[in-house]
Amino acid sequence: MSRPRIVIVGAGFAGYRTARTLARLTRHKADITLLNPTDYFLYLPLLPQVAAGVLEPRRVTISLPGTLPHVRLVLGEADGIDLDARTVHYTDPESEPGTLTYDRLVLAVGGVNKLLPVPGVAEYAHGFRGLPEALYLRDHVTRQVELAAASDDPKSRAARCTFVVVGAGYTGTEVAAQGQLFTDALVRKQPLREGVRPRWLLLDVAPRVLPELDERLSRSADRVLRRRGVDVRTGTSVEEATPSGVRLSDGELVDTRTLVWCVGVRPDPFVEALGQPLERGRLLVDPYLQVPGRPEVFACGDAAAVPDLERPGQYTPMTAQHAWRHGRVAGRNVAASLGIGSRRAYRHRDLGFTVDLGGAQAAANPLGIPLSGPLAGAVTRGYHLAAMPGNRVRVAADWLLNAVLPRQAVQLGLVRSWSVPLDTASPELARVAGAPGDFASRPEGES
Repeated sequence: MSRPRIVIVGAGFAGYRTARTLARLTRHKADITLLNPTDYFLYLPLLPQVAAGVLEPRRVTISLPGTLPHVRLVLGEADGIDLDARTVHYTDPESEPGTLTYDRLVLAVGGVNKLLPVPGVAEYAHGFRGLPEALYLRDHVTRQVELAAASDDPKSRAARCTFVVVGAGYTGTEVAAQGQLFTDALVRKQPLREGVRPRWLLLDVAPRVLPELDERLSRSADRVLRRRGVDVRTGTSVEEATPSGVRLSDGELVDTRTLVWCVGVRPDPFVEALGQPLERGRLLVDPYLQVPGRPEVFACGDAAAVPDLERPGQYTPMTAQHAWRHGRVAGRNVAASLGIGSRRAYRHRDLGFTVDLGGAQAAANPLGIPLSGPLAGAVTRGYHLAAMPGNRVRVAADWLLNAVLPRQAVQLGLVRSWSVPLDTASPELARVAGAPGDFASRPEGES
C-alpha cells in the first residue's frame, strides 16, 4: 500500500512549522512535499537588522533541506489548485511547469504587501516583506548618503538624506529605529556638508506608534525614536508619491528619494482563485484548520481565517506568532487525519510581543509584563534566539561583532529598484526578467 501524500504550499512561519511537525509525527509513514519559491525559511522579525547592516542576509534564512529531514523540497510557485482532482500546479524557477498530487493539502501561502489607493505609491514605494527588499533598502540608503556627501546642491543633499517610512506598527517602527542608527553610522564615516543630518520620518494614521501594544510601551518606544531624531508623525499619512517626494495628508511636501511602505499585509490573492468562502481575503477554516466541505484541505497562517476561540466571533490576527502556532496545530491535525495521534482545536494564549529598537533599546511585554530599555533589549534578543529554528550562534556572533566593530557599509548592487515592485504576489523573489518599465525612471541613476 502506497504512503499518503501530503503537499504543503508555502514555507513561511506556518508552512515551515507544519512540515517540521509532520516530519516528526509521521516518521516515514507519509510522503511530505514542501512547495516553496526559495530553499529557505525567512525569519522575518530580524529583517530590519539586515537592512541596517547589523546582520548578514544568510543569518535570517534557515535552510529547508538542512532543517527538515524527510521532507521533499520542490522549488516553485503555485499557479493553481484543482480541488476535485487533488492536484497542485506550479512553475519552477526555470519557468518549467509541474504538477503535484496529494491526499492531504496544507495551504500556507502567507501574505503580501498591503496596498492602498494612494497615487504614486505603487510606482515609487517599496515594501518590506522579503529578503530582496531588505537588500535593496540597505544598498539604496547607503547610496543616498554617499551621493549626498558628494553633492554640491543643498536641496539635493537634504532630499537624499530624508527617509520616509509609512506605518508605525512593528515592522515600520523597527525599520525607522534601525535605519536612523544605520545612517548616523554612515555619516560618522563620511560627514555631510553644512552639518546636514539624516532625517527619518515615521508616519501613521493611528494616534500613536505601535498601536498593538499597550500605551506604556508605545510611549516608551516613541521616546526612544524621538530622542534619536526620528520625526514621528501620528495621525498623518501619504496622499501622493512622486519621483522627487511625497505629499502628506496635512498638505506638507517632503522632498525625498526613499519611501518605505510598511502599512501591513494582506492575504496572498492566490487563495481567492480556489472558489472557497473567504473572510476579508482569507480562506475560512474551522477551529481544526480544515476547509469546510474539504476535509483533506487545511489552511493556516496569513492565508487562513482561523476562529479565535478566546474571542468568539473574531478571527486570529495575521501575525508571525499566530502563524507559528497554526503550523504546529495543522501538523498535528493532518497527522491525526491519517490515524496518527488525535486532533485538537486551535487555541492560543498571548505570550506578549517584542519590538527591537536597535542598540540596547527595545519595548516588550513578555507574559504581559511591560519592559523597556536595556532589559527589554536583552529579553527581545533572547526571545529571537530561542524562537529561531537555526543560525542562533551566527546571529549572536553578528550581534557581538556589531557591538564592538563599526558596521560594514558598502553597496553590493545585487537588487535594483525595478526588481522589487511594491505590488507583487512574491515579495520573497526579486524580479529578474522583463523590462523595468516605470521603475527605471526613479532619480537614482539605476538601470
